[in-house]
Amino acid sequence: MDLSDWIERHAAFTPAKTALAGPGGAMTYADLARAIDSAADALAAHGAARGDRIAHLGYNGVEQIVLLFACARLGAIFVPLSWRLAPPEHRAMLGDCSPRVLVASDPFVEPVAAIADAVQVPVRVALGAARPGWTTWERFLATAAGKAPREGGADAQVLLCYTSGSTGVPKGVVHTQSSLEHNAANSTHMHDLTSRDVVLTTLPLFHVGGLNIQTLPALHAGATVVLHPRFDPAEAVRSIEQDGITLTVLVPAQLELLAREPAWARADLSRLRSISTGSTIIGEPFVRRDLQRGVPLLQVYGATETCPIAAYQRAEDAPFHPGSVGKAALHCELRLVDEGGNDVAAGEPGEILVRGGNVMSGYWNRARESQAALEGGWYRTGDVAHADADGWLYVDGRRRDLIISGGENVYPAEVENVLAECPEIAEVAVVGRPDDRWGEAVVAIVVPAPGATLTREAVCALLEGRVARYKHPRDVVFAASLPRTALGKVKREALKQLARRETVAGEA
Repeated sequence: MDLSDWIERHAAFTPAKTALAGPGGAMTYADLARAIDSAADALAAHGAARGDRIAHLGYNGVEQIVLLFACARLGAIFVPLSWRLAPPEHRAMLGDCSPRVLVASDPFVEPVAAIADAVQVPVRVALGAARPGWTTWERFLATAAGKAPREGGADAQVLLCYTSGSTGVPKGVVHTQSSLEHNAANSTHMHDLTSRDVVLTTLPLFHVGGLNIQTLPALHAGATVVLHPRFDPAEAVRSIEQDGITLTVLVPAQLELLAREPAWARADLSRLRSISTGSTIIGEPFVRRDLQRGVPLLQVYGATETCPIAAYQRAEDAPFHPGSVGKAALHCELRLVDEGGNDVAAGEPGEILVRGGNVMSGYWNRARESQAALEGGWYRTGDVAHADADGWLYVDGRRRDLIISGGENVYPAEVENVLAECPEIAEVAVVGRPDDRWGEAVVAIVVPAPGATLTREAVCALLEGRVARYKHPRDVVFAASLPRTALGKVKREALKQLARRETVAGEA
């Protein structure tokens, strides 16, 4: 069996039920099954077979879902590309994965056309008007010459997602069909997901957060997915009310925008069971202050390499453990280890290791890095966390973000969470800056709330008696906003550069 069997089975049981809905209209499970058939047959007619890569570049749409399931049937590998990236980044990724087919939507066909020529992509499909050297989606589907062979299965690689690159050169993370199925089971347990749910997807499907936290698990459960091409706060509120949304995933940057949307305060949320969030460290102050509408906010922890669900809260637990990312997922094991690889005691920080059926098979074309990342069968996340006596996990930061000041370890999240409690601070991030005396100096980058008048002394005073003196910032830099990735992750390297520039300016 392969992942496309999910859709075939639901089409047999509930053919008229809506599987996908969006600006282009609704698609039933029977419609979706037929679309997958057509896409798989067309891919096969163009020579796509087990192991071949099929890339997509564009906003959220039904074509991504159709292509992924069609790839699953053939044993091919779906490669969703981020539309937020620049052409040189797309060139690097397409050159790395060498796709047989590239499907691009109208706004991106022209920018990527020269790249497709340079890396010699054999088949190019435009979602929209015909272009020289490109066939339309409709003509592509019409080329099917017969039934595609079913070469997929649990062990077949099916998804290649490139990491955000916020800490280095992007790497292609490869997941098997079994990995996606284990992840769907984890999501089902996290959300109590059933066929009665209506899931709103606004996160981009080029990221495992948008694709795998709820979207694919919802289709596994026979639920309905409402796809928005891009996130728009007003449109999200409208959909929650009018489409009867029961579950959605929103990263912190989206939550902030949603909370400021005027319609949110009076929206009918009677069917919304919970909102899941993640992608960056979220402290207790954020959880307590943000939405103020009584909707459970569930934290999920993971990475592209873990598909991503590795740990999570459930609705009944979230109110009692704000700031925690929960416990290990149903089909997942977690360990916290010290530098020597030994398990740490409760309350002590350690690197998070993850093992389970949801973990990647490796990095594309990077055997040595794959072996290092999956040593002993455990994925080394690079994240540092501590767990309380009852096993609730709290993420402290990334090991590479650790600040060593005067020989003492400072984890940014610990300082950030205290400062974030201040209503005059809209956003805050803590980084290290090279220092001749201390090795590294702690620097807080602060975004004041509208109308706030903050000083360096006032910010530092917030930490008095809350954290050790060596963790206090030696400098405070005020900024209009924090640089973030497409999914709301703070770009630490950009902040470190800002902190260094401020030092130079101050010395000048």
